[in-house]
Amino acid sequence: MFVIAAPGQGSQKPGFLEPWLDHPDYRATLTGWSAAIGVDLVTHGTTSDLETITDTAIAQPLIVAAGIMTGRALLEALPGSTPLQMAGHSVGEFTAAALAGVLTDEDALRLVALRGRAMAEASALEPTGMSAVIGGEPADLEQALGHHGLFAANFNGGGQTVIAGAKDALARFAEEPPPGTRVIPLSVAGAFHTPYMASAVASLAAAAADLAPGEPQYPLYTNRDGSLVSSGATYVSYLVDQVARPVRWDSCMESFAGNAITGMMELAPAGALTGLAKRGLKGVPTVAINSPEDIALALEMVTGA
Repeated sequence: MFVIAAPGQGSQKPGFLEPWLDHPDYRATLTGWSAAIGVDLVTHGTTSDLETITDTAIAQPLIVAAGIMTGRALLEALPGSTPLQMAGHSVGEFTAAALAGVLTDEDALRLVALRGRAMAEASALEPTGMSAVIGGEPADLEQALGHHGLFAANFNGGGQTVIAGAKDALARFAEEPPPGTRVIPLSVAGAFHTPYMASAVASLAAAAADLAPGEPQYPLYTNRDGSLVSSGATYVSYLVDQVARPVRWDSCMESFAGNAITGMMELAPAGALTGLAKRGLKGVPTVAINSPEDIALALEMVTGA
């Protein structure tokens, strides 16, 4: 069993789509999606600078569009008999929803574009941010978060937790971190996956109510608790409330291990999830797909050729 994993916000890098846009079909796909959602995916994936693509309203549809496009290319290349499961980290769950058939590509992109705008608006209400915390004891971290009024937003596994909250509280936390930890501020513009995102949940719920989700065509994991979801409508409801709930990628990786997966392929912009897998899924082969040439590496992993 192989997992196709879609990364979340923060994985984007300037120019990361350039290797794909030499191919006219990929360029045409992105151009059409750009018109549908009002975001210039081609420009932002090639020439926009880091500050521009860090904007939540741009980053989220850009990452999901890249994931869907590279995921479609991967699925076309793999043998039809390949046993596959789908998972996404945070906004990557929209990519997984599209590839699994729960949402159409266009519905996933329209919904995630609205999500990005709504989360950007929620983030603008007060100065908030996120930091990665590496190492330390969970009990010490929990105590420190409570002391500073911060939240654990992403449980990424492998000894990494992303925390979120007011910027001044994050600064105080970094000045006196729990023993044995390293704190890394992240380039995101808000306290995602915390109660600060309540207004974004309401906006997303209103838009999702008009959708007609399909049933998953592949086993589909949820960040809610790492379980497999068999209902498309349930998965969409999780997409909505996950905006203000912690991401349990650690639980997803525990489920991967429990289901004895034999490999993981990370869609563009790839790297973050394969890095986490090296610590949390030791011995499981991974492939980071950042160019069309990387699809051949995924095919080799699947076929053993």
